[in-house]
Amino acid sequence: MKKILREPLLHFLLLGAAIFAAYSLVSKRNSDEPGKIVVTQGQVAAIAEGFTRTWQRPPTREELEGLIRDRVQEEVYCREAMALGLDRDDTIIRRRLRQKLEFLTDDVAALAEPTDEELSAYLKARADTFRVQRQFTFSHVYLNPERRGQNLSRDIRQLLAQLQQAGEKADVAELGDSFLLEHKFQSLPASEIVKVFGEKFAAKLGELSPGQWQGPVESGYGVHLVLVSERTEGRVPALTEVRDAVRREWANARRLESNEKFYQELLKRYVVTIERPKPAEEQKKLAEAK
Repeated sequence: MKKILREPLLHFLLLGAAIFAAYSLVSKRNSDEPGKIVVTQGQVAAIAEGFTRTWQRPPTREELEGLIRDRVQEEVYCREAMALGLDRDDTIIRRRLRQKLEFLTDDVAALAEPTDEELSAYLKARADTFRVQRQFTFSHVYLNPERRGQNLSRDIRQLLAQLQQAGEKADVAELGDSFLLEHKFQSLPASEIVKVFGEKFAAKLGELSPGQWQGPVESGYGVHLVLVSERTEGRVPALTEVRDAVRREWANARRLESNEKFYQELLKRYVVTIERPKPAEEQKKLAEAK
């Protein structure tokens, strides 16, 4: 049964049937009884339910009667506006109609439920989308090249020797020059390191051996002496770790695929002619000929 529900052809048939039924109902109402408005029991119940959801209580008799009058007024105005052709060439109405039709395709596509095999295949095909990034836990000491001037190289050597002797016990907040950001970062993804320190710093950080102070490492701020405490390599996670995210992406891809196939089927009913504006040179020649 699940395999059948995943078939795009079934999606199209179900959607087509829904649209045909809706169109037939609207056509019947407009053609057989154009001057009659019926507010059904189901519509009254829906009006009351909508009020209850909004206000957390059922409507009073007077409130419900007022809502029904509004519904009748809306129907009258809608019919008269359409009779006058006010719905034609209206961008907002056209977009809303398109949106409602797309909602129908979304609902049909949502009937499909993926198997673990399909999700695993989707994860494998789009591994980069779900890849867990390389992460770094590191400390750093900042040195301002403008402040240090010609003494920068000497200060780097002296401070690096001091840090290597202290190891992970070094008080990084008290050493080097003042820095607006943190001096220690825990499990920071590579992409975030690029945002904070720049690509050059991030690339160099990936080359450093964990467990010892090294440098200098250049960034957009200046130079740093860095201790990488831990580095976790990037990997493609197992499906069990990211199943919900993979399912969301899979469902969205199926929705887009279903929408596109439905549109292509509808497009077959039409002959599309696009009258493009003539090039400026050709328009100029026509103007001169006149």
